[in-house]
Amino acid sequence: MKGSIRLDPMTIDPITIDPITSFSSSTIESSILRLDKLHPIVSGNKWFKLRYYMEEAIAHKASTIASFGGPYSNHLVALAYAAKENNIKSIGYVRATKEDTLTPSLEEALNYGMQLEFMGRTHFQEIKNDLLKTNLHSSIDTYSTYFIDEGGYGELGAKGAATILNEHCKDYTTIIAAVGTGTMLAGLINAAAPNQNVIGIPILKNEASIETEIKNLLQDSAKPFTLLHNFHQGGYAKTNPALITFMNQLWETEKIPSDIVYTGKLLFAVDSLLKENYFKEGSKILLIHSGGLQGNRSLPAGTLLY
Repeated sequence: MKGSIRLDPMTIDPITIDPITSFSSSTIESSILRLDKLHPIVSGNKWFKLRYYMEEAIAHKASTIASFGGPYSNHLVALAYAAKENNIKSIGYVRATKEDTLTPSLEEALNYGMQLEFMGRTHFQEIKNDLLKTNLHSSIDTYSTYFIDEGGYGELGAKGAATILNEHCKDYTTIIAAVGTGTMLAGLINAAAPNQNVIGIPILKNEASIETEIKNLLQDSAKPFTLLHNFHQGGYAKTNPALITFMNQLWETEKIPSDIVYTGKLLFAVDSLLKENYFKEGSKILLIHSGGLQGNRSLPAGTLLY
């Protein structure tokens, strides 16, 4: 890994691209960029979205890094671990109350030394925006606590996400990824070649502002991309028997672990699009496995085969 974030090099694996045989045919080739294999904890796109924030915080000697997330946040767990590895304190502002049962994800973040602050759900966005404004209007040289927006949203997050696409990704005609905050997709759009079509699968329902939020992070706001809004499965972290069955079948056929929040919905969407002949003949499709399976911890034991 490049950059100044310390992580144990023995736990870092090279990024691989695996074929998806069941998603391919004589006229269409599908593969998946396995960011989930990169690191066991700072999984998938989390490393890329955090890397430049962490570097800035370290460069300006911040004593604490803080961010925001839900009770099953991949982002908070990854941040807690990365901060611990770099001897920086961390705070996670959680969209939950103290009275809620502590999830395995939050317990893991606690074990990495993260201080948890429970903000409830009703005024979460307002409190978050006030804290981020405090960071924004402070001199960077006077930071004691360095704030990162939820999911790593922001220009530095998109800059990091742009480094996801390596030299082995150049030959693909279509790049497709799940969309939460839009940070990763913005980075992919910025990095994509002019001949590559970038498609996003939003995992939130009625996310009217997501296109604008993505464009706000683009180096060229006129650069084209496509959002397909019909595959959210009911909304953020919502699931149904069809999605669970699909995820289990995918594991049995391809040995690709997916999650109910992001990658499961992405793969379900691409499978549906292939059946609808959405993609042109000759397409070479690259799916981005964004890693992070924390959401699956909300399921009853035995629901998934992995």
